[in-house]
Amino acid sequence: MNFSKVSFLQSVFSHKNLPEPDLPEIAFAGRSNVGKSSLINCLVGRRNLVKTSARPGKTQSLNFFLVDEQLRLVDLPGYGFARVSRETRSSWQDLITGYLEQRSNLVCVVVIIDLRHELKEPDRALLDWLRHQGRSVIVVYTKADKLSGNQQARNAAALDAALRLTAGERILFSAKTGTGCAKLQTALASFT
Repeated sequence: MNFSKVSFLQSVFSHKNLPEPDLPEIAFAGRSNVGKSSLINCLVGRRNLVKTSARPGKTQSLNFFLVDEQLRLVDLPGYGFARVSRETRSSWQDLITGYLEQRSNLVCVVVIIDLRHELKEPDRALLDWLRHQGRSVIVVYTKADKLSGNQQARNAAALDAALRLTAGERILFSAKTGTGCAKLQTALASFT
């Protein structure tokens, strides 16, 4: 699969505007500012396909990208801290939950967690909920370049234990250095 053959399709703010479920979709979920946009940009070899921001809550819709005419990547709004109203957060939650529960062609959810921090309860809750829903999941620990090798190993082991994962069930990733990018591409391509 050619991940560099990618184009933006649409932003969706309501379930009624979802594209036809005619291609497999892989969604990207994570807390606000965990590096979701940077990860997707790295994955497709572009700098600004997905807009990045230092301000939490920048992504406010489900953003669909077409890869190699075979697969759609879906950037979900971040959860957790964001400078938006409670009403806006609630509408995001309804949109995200409905999409994750009901989308028939959703083949995998990439759950993105910042390697620098201990596990946050919303990350555990999301992963547990996705497992309960029977969704295929790939866990990615981002921002690996911000830690030394020893810190990476220590933090990854702590997250693995908290999430009941083995080292082979998750990917260490750095958008800055490209660490883990090829491994994630291979994993995603297996769903097409």
